[in-house]
Amino acid sequence: MFLIVMDSAGIGEMPDAWEYGDRGSNTLGNLSRAVGGLCLPNLERMGLGGLTGIMGVAPRLPAGASGTLAMASPGKDTMTGHWEMAGIKLQQALRTYPGGFPPGLIADYEAAIGRSVIGNRVASGTDIIMELGEVHMKTGRPIVYTSADSVFQVAAHEEIIPIDELYRICQVARKLLSGEHLVGRVIARPFLGEPGSFYRTPRRHDYALEPPGRILLDALAEAAIPVVSVGKIWDIYSGRGISASHPTKGNQDGIETVIRLGIEIEQGLIFANLVDFDMLFGHRNDARGYAEALEYLDGRIPEIEARLGPDDLLMITADHGCDPTTISTDHSREYVPWLIAGPLVKPGVELGVRPTMSDLGATLGELFGVEFRGNGTSLAPLMMKGA
Repeated sequence: MFLIVMDSAGIGEMPDAWEYGDRGSNTLGNLSRAVGGLCLPNLERMGLGGLTGIMGVAPRLPAGASGTLAMASPGKDTMTGHWEMAGIKLQQALRTYPGGFPPGLIADYEAAIGRSVIGNRVASGTDIIMELGEVHMKTGRPIVYTSADSVFQVAAHEEIIPIDELYRICQVARKLLSGEHLVGRVIARPFLGEPGSFYRTPRRHDYALEPPGRILLDALAEAAIPVVSVGKIWDIYSGRGISASHPTKGNQDGIETVIRLGIEIEQGLIFANLVDFDMLFGHRNDARGYAEALEYLDGRIPEIEARLGPDDLLMITADHGCDPTTISTDHSREYVPWLIAGPLVKPGVELGVRPTMSDLGATLGELFGVEFRGNGTSLAPLMMKGA
């Protein structure tokens, strides 16, 4: 089974979007109109155009099955969406800090690590090291920042704060960020270079919360079914149930890794997150870049489908929205697409609007033959031939 998450590719506001400041958001629909239309023949064939109005993508019955997933959990971040796919419904949203972290929390952190910090605001990681990297090098003060996700990020030059010390102070943050300040991830962001030419190094490390309950990946591991992650999936689930991990450098690398794994792996779940949609384009309000990334993925879908054997399946979905046409650069509270293709999928199946993303995980659970449905309902009987 291939499960590909187009990170942030929402398809329209949920009924409670106004509570999140996201009224009118429709990531794929709005960006399609902003760029004068999209050319996505393969996603169109899979039924994407029938889920929301996308300029250039015609509404048609899917070649396999298609539907819309709602997020039942509160929130609109990456971990919430992915955890819900795997069977968990959160009762309260993970904390985000659009105005930076509270002074009291920062004071406690500084006291615990024996250093004062700089930054403490929402920022792009590459931008903030360019802006504050020189000050950091002169003072030795680590750069603390956050994003639209539930994250506490610490950036440090490896020659100023050695990597082991950076990891230590991130572990301190992980222990502090509990209770009312519970965040999904603490991320160590090491970098090197000189003022004007700083660059992040590959020794990033995530200190993530574990999913608060049993997930589909646990059930697959217990049944000795391999789960191979591509991109940041390992970080999102804290490695739970994952048998092999393949970090990637972006969408193109991720797609090529998925295609390669489709040759190498005979059985199991290949689970990929394509982060560029969110990180490079949604958060930067780059509708044109987002459109080009969608068209690139679309062009590679036939290569992925060529890896499908007689019992194999391809699912494409998203975890939330991040509409690049709105004033906000934050995530948006949106429905997401659910597109399913494979030799055993009935043609022309419309699954409608599902009440939870956990229906995806429940369906995969039934297809893999494990006793796991989480908080969802399996749609396998509706979409599979012979069911």
